[in-house]
Amino acid sequence: MTTGADIIAGKLHAAGCRNAFGIPGGEVLALMQALDQAGLAFTLVKHENAGGFMAEGGWHADGAPGVLLATLGPGAANAINVVANAWQDRVPMIFLTGCVDQAEAESYTHQVFDHQQLLRPIVKASFSARLGALDVMMEKALAIALDGQPGPVHIDVPIRVAESETDEPWSSDFRSAPLSSAPLVGPELDRALELFAKAERPIAIAGVDAVNEGASAAITAFCQRFSIPLVTSYKGKGLLDENHALALGGAGLSPKADGHLLPLINQSDCILLLGYDPIEMRINWRNPWPSDTNVIDVTAVLRTHGMHSVTTTLRSAVVPALEQLEKARSDTAPSWPGGEPDSVRQDLDDAFKPEASGWGPGTAFHTLRDVMPANTVATADSGAHRILVSQIWRCPQPRQMLQSSALCTMGCAVPLAMGHRLVDETVPVIAFVGDAGLEMCLGELSTLRDLRIPVIICVLVDTSLALIELKQRNSQRPNVGVDFGETDFPAVAAAYGGHGAWVEDAETLRTEAEAALSRDGFTLLACRIERRAYDGAF
Repeated sequence: MTTGADIIAGKLHAAGCRNAFGIPGGEVLALMQALDQAGLAFTLVKHENAGGFMAEGGWHADGAPGVLLATLGPGAANAINVVANAWQDRVPMIFLTGCVDQAEAESYTHQVFDHQQLLRPIVKASFSARLGALDVMMEKALAIALDGQPGPVHIDVPIRVAESETDEPWSSDFRSAPLSSAPLVGPELDRALELFAKAERPIAIAGVDAVNEGASAAITAFCQRFSIPLVTSYKGKGLLDENHALALGGAGLSPKADGHLLPLINQSDCILLLGYDPIEMRINWRNPWPSDTNVIDVTAVLRTHGMHSVTTTLRSAVVPALEQLEKARSDTAPSWPGGEPDSVRQDLDDAFKPEASGWGPGTAFHTLRDVMPANTVATADSGAHRILVSQIWRCPQPRQMLQSSALCTMGCAVPLAMGHRLVDETVPVIAFVGDAGLEMCLGELSTLRDLRIPVIICVLVDTSLALIELKQRNSQRPNVGVDFGETDFPAVAAAYGGHGAWVEDAETLRTEAEAALSRDGFTLLACRIERRAYDGAF
């Protein structure tokens, strides 16, 4: 006979899921067994937060929704941060929690609280599993997680539901995969075609929705055909090969980059927003252009952010909207006859050169970009290093720089890299992290050891919460609560079965990184940088 847990696991397998991450408890043993039997490899982590980021890393590698498993009470509570990240960063995730049966919860209160009430503000939907309706519940859960802007869906699974045998009929197929939308014929489309047809200085801004829709090839062809420069959010890096002359790189966090990009955008006579969600952007991108600017917003979902004005909205996926816009313009139509985008690209290159001193975070990032293969997937934790590396690191394709850029949580880079490398064994990965961020998830080095996967970790060691310390100084506040002692990270790496090295110059970094590429286990490169090394850098 089939159990409730078997149906849940079988539907996840039908949706392409082949991995699950988490920490078990007695209330989820049936679920964990069913996942294993259905063909989902279960990875034990040291904290649910890391498990969720590993699940996200796997999604970027194979396109299947991430699966996170947690037991009741503290297990569910531990996962709040990564579930909130999935919600804000548009990550499809199925979050399975175990719970006691409803009748039992009336009198047995140990570790018991309302998981659904806690999670509902940060998930797209929350379900309580019921025997007899598991197939339809899983179809709904997976469809909601993947539809529109992807996100997390929570499923609370009572012990009795997971363990009981059931004769409920269910399909081993996933039948509710979302479909792309196309722009409707009408005045909004007519207005968009008119604006684009007559534009002499069009510019495009693309973001996470374009990545999730798989619109890179269409955006690349569109920009190349009409010589349209492209700015992306950090999650949109690589939608157009960032080595291409039309690619102006990622934006959103660096005032230095904004100082070049925003004036160019304000010279445009037609701004194309292609799957651009400003949830990643900072205050400089709030009302960045006058309200009468010609702006075409291509979005498959309703935009309620209020961050900027638009002239016309095409409620559509990116690819079919671009197909319509192409018809409005000939290949010979002029675009930026003054060559302003080329000048801005050169200015950005000059702004983020390696340090003149010969060593610093910028030099480290340039050196590693030069050493690492073109198909490397980089991850970045939150902090000053993330802003700088996101400006320097060029991505030939999308999903080659992974980070938390909406929630901006620390502790994400290492498990993101681990999850990606676990699912895709062919692509090298490197995680960029600050010393404080690494210490948040040091326990996962033991997970790395047990998985035996080659992940390179570059930790920037300056014994300070550098970005917060910089903000502290800029607001003329005293130095409080941002400094800490230095950890011997190479020794820690050795204790966890990896290789570690101190790095204080570019030549050593190059040598160690090249060696890391041929190593079976993980490598930790502890790059010592000066205090306040990020001053003026971004």
